[in-house]
Amino acid sequence: MPTSKILSPFQKFTKIESFSGILLMLATVIALIWANSSFSDSYVSLWNSKIGFSFTGFELYKPLLLWINDLLMAIFFFVIGLEIKREFLVGELNSTKKVVFPLVGALGGMVLPVLFFILINQYPDTARGWGVPMATDIAFALAILKLLGDKVPMALKIFLTAFAIIDDMGAVLIIAIFYSGNIQIMMLLFALILLAVLYFLSYKGIYSKFLLVLVGAVVWFLFLKSGIHPTIAGLLLAFSVPLRQKINTETFIGSLNFISENIKINPEKTKLVLSEVQIEAIDNLEDWTAKYQSPLQHLEHRLHDWVAYFIIPLFALANAGVVLNTDIPLDQSLIITIIICLVAGNSIGITSLVFLAKKLKLITMPKEINMKHIVGVSFIAGVGFTMAIFIASLAFANRPEYLDSAKIGILIGSLISGIIGYLILARSSKKNTNTQKI
Repeated sequence: MPTSKILSPFQKFTKIESFSGILLMLATVIALIWANSSFSDSYVSLWNSKIGFSFTGFELYKPLLLWINDLLMAIFFFVIGLEIKREFLVGELNSTKKVVFPLVGALGGMVLPVLFFILINQYPDTARGWGVPMATDIAFALAILKLLGDKVPMALKIFLTAFAIIDDMGAVLIIAIFYSGNIQIMMLLFALILLAVLYFLSYKGIYSKFLLVLVGAVVWFLFLKSGIHPTIAGLLLAFSVPLRQKINTETFIGSLNFISENIKINPEKTKLVLSEVQIEAIDNLEDWTAKYQSPLQHLEHRLHDWVAYFIIPLFALANAGVVLNTDIPLDQSLIITIIICLVAGNSIGITSLVFLAKKLKLITMPKEINMKHIVGVSFIAGVGFTMAIFIASLAFANRPEYLDSAKIGILIGSLISGIIGYLILARSSKKNTNTQKI
């Protein structure tokens, strides 16, 4: 099989993510301008306006901001879960050899920023923010690499994507364990029982999109009421979606040939009306296509654009609007701490751990990637926008002064990290190009 055919799905993924990063950037700028303009009151009131529904004995009303952060982000986590499952089964993380390299980088990018925060932070009130600098924003990161075009090796983009997926897994675990509220055991138990039913049905080869949505809505609500953040429900639901197809390619092609012959049959001899045979053939085509498609890949394909082009930019628009001229005092210490952790924590952590693992021959780097590439990517890993702001909103939910300070630190730290990473990779790529010409 040609290399182009193997890489095309990944290239499409990076294209979507990079454009999503551009939308994310635009949404962030709009949010900042809107929140600090003469229309700032409308920005605050919009996201705080309560919407919901009620019927006999039950009601659910939440601010629009929480619908975005709790419901739409659960869909975001659902897609992350689909990506994680696919990567571990058939992708870049499906073998020990493939997973070790990005795993080492991800560990460095998670552990050292957290250690930096614990060491630098001096105030107990802001101690809950330790998880903020540990997550990389894949959309922003790939958008930066996109600016470098073909100068960046494809192997480096694959490394960054696999690295970010492992990083997301770590962030999800942190959210589930450390940033959830008082746990209601019975609610959580009911949710886990429903998940177990879906897993069992998936194991038996039984899958229904309708059942997934119905049970998923109940599981999301139970997680919401249990004290575990409901976005975790999205991730766990994704693992119940089967990857395997019901029929193989050979069977599907044979069916296509049979259906194609039937479609050619039209006793009415007119192009305007389909015959009964043709209508039945088209119905059969839909049935066979549904059997041939991987449910996991199909859902990931359907939802990925919605997440990349709508949910993530909307999240940025709703969460990035920090009011700079406000009566709420900002915590400069927290801002500086997060900046240092994002910029220095990620760059030092990733580079040093990859370098050490390479020296100890624990990992094998692709020939196209050198240590200058790793240094550049390690700074880009400090762009921790979406997940970092999400964790900050959980850590400082009832402390607006700390939340705004954390957001400013994330914005500044991510900007600095992105610029430094871009310049290092651009310089490295230029040198490689000149060397090849010589």
